[in-house]
Amino acid sequence: MKKGVTVLTSVALSIALLAGCASTADKGGGTGTGAGTANSGGAATPAKTFKVGMVTDAGTIDDKSFNQGTWEGILKAADELKLEKKYLKPTGTTEADYTKEIGNLYDAGFKFIVTPGFKFETSIFKAQDKYKDAKFVLIDGSPHAGDNKPVVKENTVSIFFAEHEAGFLAGVATAVQLKEGQAGFIGGMSIPPVQKFNWGFQQGVNYANEKLGTKLTIKQENVIYQGSFDNVAAGGQLAAQMFDRGVNVIFAAAGGVGVGAINEAKTRANAGKTAWIVGVDVDQYKDGVYSGDKSVILTSAMKKIDHAAYDMVKAEAEGKFPGGKTLTMDSKNDGVGIPDKNPNLSDDTVKKVADVAAKIKSGEIKVAAEQGSLIK
Repeated sequence: MKKGVTVLTSVALSIALLAGCASTADKGGGTGTGAGTANSGGAATPAKTFKVGMVTDAGTIDDKSFNQGTWEGILKAADELKLEKKYLKPTGTTEADYTKEIGNLYDAGFKFIVTPGFKFETSIFKAQDKYKDAKFVLIDGSPHAGDNKPVVKENTVSIFFAEHEAGFLAGVATAVQLKEGQAGFIGGMSIPPVQKFNWGFQQGVNYANEKLGTKLTIKQENVIYQGSFDNVAAGGQLAAQMFDRGVNVIFAAAGGVGVGAINEAKTRANAGKTAWIVGVDVDQYKDGVYSGDKSVILTSAMKKIDHAAYDMVKAEAEGKFPGGKTLTMDSKNDGVGIPDKNPNLSDDTVKKVADVAAKIKSGEIKVAAEQGSLIK
């Protein structure tokens, strides 16, 4: 979570399983039309009719990460509620680029706008005042004027995730499944959400080593932040170097950089070598498939981004938009975790991870969101 941000409230967002999104997702700013009602318990209830827009962050709408997760949540909600939806991709990643596309959506009548990522913080800070009759959802960030002092107006909701808890569960699963060897971490930019994934993963591995009899180690040289989220080639190179140093599994929390690490692992797996990857944000199992249904993705540390976007659109339709609030999705409200299905994890590993997850939910296990004595 961004330093200086005080979580105003932690609520249990209504979690709806993403049971398959439209296979013909709008491309390049495409739209879907219609207006209708929301269904609750089989009975039709009036729903607000509005247009849902999204501005993408760096990367593409099918980046297997934040952009895709956010858009899939919007698609699900918009399709269920028969709402028009549209996304725009900025030409760059500056405040001006984001502000321009927010304005373009607003001018086109899209007055419910979802933005994924901390880079939108200053743009949304300005937009929430400029477009007072619009609603904004900022995922993984909080509006501020460039001073990191959050100002969440009544037409905006800020959503954060407990990445450290997701990383912890992935670390436990990795250690219990592999039992011994070396693990590594490749991060994109060294920002709080990525750091928290790293620190949580290390804590999970340490917990398994201390409590569950595993012997998985992490060395300083194998914890690296590449510095971007889109350098696929660099991700492949870093992964290759780690695997060559004897690392068995890499947790890649790095967007496109992580894709490069996955590609390197697939190349090695095809050659009969052991090369595991722990995915991030969404279930990346399919991205790691290299032969038949075999995948190099051991498991994934998930932030249920699609649920967050879906829930906010649905809340607006029902007149329950929690404007002015900062929400946290964590283990207690099932906002983070590992995939329900983990083909590369044994039943015993899944059971042990479930036991640990229950202890985090109850508060018996507390996962730190700070570095402390951990690597980087």
